[in-house]
Amino acid sequence: MATSAAPYGFRPIGLLGSGSWSDSIRHISIASGYDTQIFYGDAVKIVSSGTIEKDAGTTTMTPCGIFVGCRYTDPNTSQLTFAQQWTADLAASDAFAYVVDDPNVVWQVQASGTLAQTALGNNIGVTQTAGSTAIGTSKNSVTIGTLAATKTLPLRIIGFVDGPNSSVGDAFTDVICKWNSGGDATGDSCASHQYQDTTGI
Repeated sequence: MATSAAPYGFRPIGLLGSGSWSDSIRHISIASGYDTQIFYGDAVKIVSSGTIEKDAGTTTMTPCGIFVGCRYTDPNTSQLTFAQQWTADLAASDAFAYVVDDPNVVWQVQASGTLAQTALGNNIGVTQTAGSTAIGTSKNSVTIGTLAATKTLPLRIIGFVDGPNSSVGDAFTDVICKWNSGGDATGDSCASHQYQDTTGI
């Protein structure tokens, strides 16, 4: 996997502190007719209307979590439908997104190139790429060119995927990340996750 460019968005793999993720999700409304495709593994955010939209940020983001599917009444068949992706412009007044919104979830994500061991503990941005409409999955990755100590970058690298198909320094390194959070002593916000930012929507 990590020797070829095959980005898959964000995969929840556990909790910060080595706890196990319990597959918990939150149901959050999607506005009928929302005009942007959302794929399984994309970051999403709550907007002022109280609904979910895709977070298309790169070096700054304000997500509430990661989209892992949705449900809605299909306007053509009138049947309750469950899908891995939200189709842009879909008219459904009962649409809900399934969102992994725990700020302490950690994510597996592929990098856009090689990351060495020295990347550990640094911050990084996101490469936004259109997902696969065939299978409904994200193709987002983290951007090696943004790697820095900069506190406003949305993600912190806390580990590397080590296994038969992935290891640190691979051509397209698979990494483990968490959302950056909190603020500093001067009151400047450096939160990316919406639930940990002291400023409301």
